[in-house]
Amino acid sequence: MTTAAPAPRTTSPGAAVAMVLGAAVSVQVGATAASALFPSVGAVGAAALRLLLAALVMAVAVRPRVLRWTRRQLLLSAAFGAVLAAMNTSFYAALTHIPLGVAVTCEFLGPLTLSALLTRRRRDLVWVVLALAGVVVLGLGGDGEGGALEPVGVLLALVAGACWAGYVLLSARVGAAVPGQGGLAVASVVAGALVLPLGAATAGADLLHAHVLLLGLAAAVMSSVLPYSLELVALRRLPERTFGVLLSLEPAIAALVGWLLLSQGLPLTSVLAIAVVVVASAGATAAASRGQVPADPGLATHARPLDG
Repeated sequence: MTTAAPAPRTTSPGAAVAMVLGAAVSVQVGATAASALFPSVGAVGAAALRLLLAALVMAVAVRPRVLRWTRRQLLLSAAFGAVLAAMNTSFYAALTHIPLGVAVTCEFLGPLTLSALLTRRRRDLVWVVLALAGVVVLGLGGDGEGGALEPVGVLLALVAGACWAGYVLLSARVGAAVPGQGGLAVASVVAGALVLPLGAATAGADLLHAHVLLLGLAAAVMSSVLPYSLELVALRRLPERTFGVLLSLEPAIAALVGWLLLSQGLPLTSVLAIAVVVVASAGATAAASRGQVPADPGLATHARPLDG
């Protein structure tokens, strides 16, 4: 009796690591593309356009058969979409007030706090305290131009982080209730539909200009389609713990992208504060991956929102 040989693994661990890091860079470059839309359509208009275009791509790619879904599946996906809408809108609004690296660092407090709380071990709250200390120092460091960080921008980034924590919890429930990526596809459509009226009210016909549509498409591809594809392949070769630790580098990557593409320099104190948050995030991820969190990949890796 013979058995079929296992399929060869075509992606090396090193290539998988590069894919995760590439996905993180792609998300932040997508954020810079979206920020380029702010002068034309505002933060809400940019969020509406990016969400809607990402939803179209997801819907065409996945083609969810919603007519066969139960009421629970529809409600969970709709709630998922509402969280996506709030997360994207608040994050983009934050970018109009504070640098990209600062916004992403503050946003990370949401999933980090959730991960630490779900470990059910008090000592893991140390990671949250460490991250909070980093954010406090980040605020003291200012905006890199001699001025203080705008409190409204920090608050909006923290709201986005809270929505990210909600995304983590809902992604587990939607993933269990809806097979494949149908839940995410429907959630993306719901998110786009929720934000579109606000975007249309603030930007109007400017949303239909050719350069605006092109930038919106670039933001959608760079922030959703490309990183999702890269991470899907990488997750087949990397342990969840490694994947989560790599995602923890995102605040540092955001600060670097902001510096290179948006000329958003940060003082040394802010750079050190971001490093502290990265360490705290990696520590929380490692603790979660040791089996202290209920068995769900999204919780173990912070489930970075691919539409966020």
